[in-house]
Amino acid sequence: MTERESMTEHENHGDGAQVKTGTTGEGSAEATAIPELVIISGMSGAGRSTAAKCLEDLGWFVVDNLPPALIPTMVDLGARSQGNVARIAVVVDVRGRRFFDNLRESLADLAAKNVKRRVLFLEASDEALVRRFESVRRPHPLQGDGRIVDGIAAERDLLRELRGDADLVIDTSSLNVHELRAKMDAQFAGEEEPELRATVMSFGYKYGLPVDADLVVDCRFLPNPHWVPELRPFTGLNEEVSGYVFNQPGAKEFLDRYAELLQLIAAGYRREGKRYVTIAIGCTGGKHRSVAMSERLAPRLAAEGVETVIVHRDMGRE
Repeated sequence: MTERESMTEHENHGDGAQVKTGTTGEGSAEATAIPELVIISGMSGAGRSTAAKCLEDLGWFVVDNLPPALIPTMVDLGARSQGNVARIAVVVDVRGRRFFDNLRESLADLAAKNVKRRVLFLEASDEALVRRFESVRRPHPLQGDGRIVDGIAAERDLLRELRGDADLVIDTSSLNVHELRAKMDAQFAGEEEPELRATVMSFGYKYGLPVDADLVVDCRFLPNPHWVPELRPFTGLNEEVSGYVFNQPGAKEFLDRYAELLQLIAAGYRREGKRYVTIAIGCTGGKHRSVAMSERLAPRLAAEGVETVIVHRDMGRE
């Protein structure tokens, strides 16, 4: 079994709440601080349990399959723990329409109490999810008497609204366990939460659009270094390739204008309380132009106070 496929094996679809780590303080002392809250949800088989385990290793108090109606109570208990439970992660999965009605009510309750909360949504392609369920020979929790793809379709429909409201979406289709953990560490390991964090991702259109991208921009208007024999073996990390790309008409102007546009967008995200954004920059194969552009764009964002991570999704593909 591959590491990527093992994400499914550890998903828990039981009905009971399971406390995975941590303890609340003894006694009934008054709250010293309201705990930070992360709600982990997403597609079955997309890696919810791996994400939860990563947060557990980072010192979060993690609860699996807690009914949404009990989330505010969990936060209240954490607030009375004398600081022993400062960060809580709750894993929720699909239970039906009433389940999400309860979740919306709980989120509204938390907002009224000024609880700092985030929603993390784990996503994956249908092909990846089918492969993972087949590898562990388990049915999808919603497939009933149908096929795995029927269960996946039903779950996507139920989760569509929650996915749209998520603060952070991570697509695990091409990630193994270690790569997912690295993404989780990058997003949650910091002691202090940044005002805005951006992932600048290069990709190749021939491998498909990144489903977790918030913004997508196309660099295929620039000449492709692939057709220059001496540049073809290299990537956009190479100085000669990068120089070739940015010596083309419109390349520097595009970088300047897009960086200016992102400053405007970033200001709006801050006003709306959005903390995470994934900026996808594409070319044909994700090896030359998009890599070079991503490497130049990321420092521009960092200079504006945006904590930035660069990911080259397809650079290593043939």
